[in-house]
Amino acid sequence: MTALLDSIDIHVTSRHALDEHLEAAVRDLQELAMLTGTHGILVTRHRPGNYTAALSDQVPFGMTREVIH
Repeated sequence: MTALLDSIDIHVTSRHALDEHLEAAVRDLQELAMLTGTHGILVTRHRPGNYTAALSDQVPFGMTREVIH
């Protein structure tokens, strides 16, 4: 199971908004990841327009992975 330390929910209705929100979420989580140096970022697509970006111990530090559920 993935341990999530912090997460950001993203709900959008356009591709442009998605890009902006994902970039901001990843940037914010990168700052948090730098504090520990042990977690990467996992971006999960739950359905169109509904995403979660989170720190994860299942993703190596310095990496961002995307999954679709």
